[in-house]
Amino acid sequence: MIDYLIVGGHLAGIAFAETAINGGKSVIIVSDKSQNSSLAAAGVYNPVVLKRMKPTQNAWEHIMYMKPFYQALENKLGLKIDYSIPLYRKFSSIEEQNMWFEALDNPKLTPFLHPEIIHESYDGVPSPFGFGKVLYTGYIDTVSLIDGYWKYAKENKILINETFNYDLLEVSESFVSYKGVSAKHIVFAEGFGIRQNPFFSYLPLNGTKGELLLIKAPQLKLPIGIKAGLFVLPVGDDLYKVGATYEWEDKTSVPTEAAKRELVEKLAEIITCPYQIINHYAGVRPTVKDRKPLIGTHQSLENVHLLNGLGTRGVMLAPYMAKELFDSIESGIPINRENDLKRFPTST
Repeated sequence: MIDYLIVGGHLAGIAFAETAINGGKSVIIVSDKSQNSSLAAAGVYNPVVLKRMKPTQNAWEHIMYMKPFYQALENKLGLKIDYSIPLYRKFSSIEEQNMWFEALDNPKLTPFLHPEIIHESYDGVPSPFGFGKVLYTGYIDTVSLIDGYWKYAKENKILINETFNYDLLEVSESFVSYKGVSAKHIVFAEGFGIRQNPFFSYLPLNGTKGELLLIKAPQLKLPIGIKAGLFVLPVGDDLYKVGATYEWEDKTSVPTEAAKRELVEKLAEIITCPYQIINHYAGVRPTVKDRKPLIGTHQSLENVHLLNGLGTRGVMLAPYMAKELFDSIESGIPINRENDLKRFPTST
């Protein structure tokens, strides 16, 4: 019998698998690639909500925990996945500059904001009002992470590459069983796939579709990421990720022309140099109505657990949320009430 059966092999599932393995536990992951929000994500980590100039919840703890977590994964997989890169908020007016200085007076934001306006010149990026520099930013190459971890999992025979069939899961008081695999616990980390999950489908994970572009712009030569309505993120070889859109009605992973037009129009307000669209991605983010994660144990089944609702900040949240869930299961440490799925009552 293994310790953990994990349903979902993308960001949340990988984070929990690694947390469990590092805790001396055995795991098996069951996953396909039907939920591709991690694969379609830019993977940006940023401790500040720049639109409202507010820190993200527990930003310092999450940043400080995720950095060594991903570094250990890099060493384990022999891959480069964590790219620290400055993120610059492009100002469009004196008023936006003043908002930046007002934000600096907030002690929760001070550690993350450079105190001076940056007047750097970048070809193809008009910036008469300069930039504000956000600290402790970068991106995780989620595609390389997932591909690399799946390779590791296959080599170590801990991956079942298939769509999980809920009808074949048997849950008893002391263990769960699935297609001949018995485990002490099962952790569901299937993102938007929760809508088909009979144990947790009552939870208000609505999902938000996001689309982004990969462009090639040889004249741009940006060494930084820029945020101005959308982000422009250099990923090497004159390639840049541009995004992202927010769509609350369409729950498909199919790229749309409407989103592409929106991204192109907004990009025209940031850069003036020519570019070529290389690719167009779409995915449904696992977002919750109160913008908080969904982690914890089923109301009545002590060996059925959930790690979900990481939303737009999955790369920052996944390692810490995985630890919080693992510590709750193994040591009985209470989950932060803001993140605990028990804040939402069951439908019965």
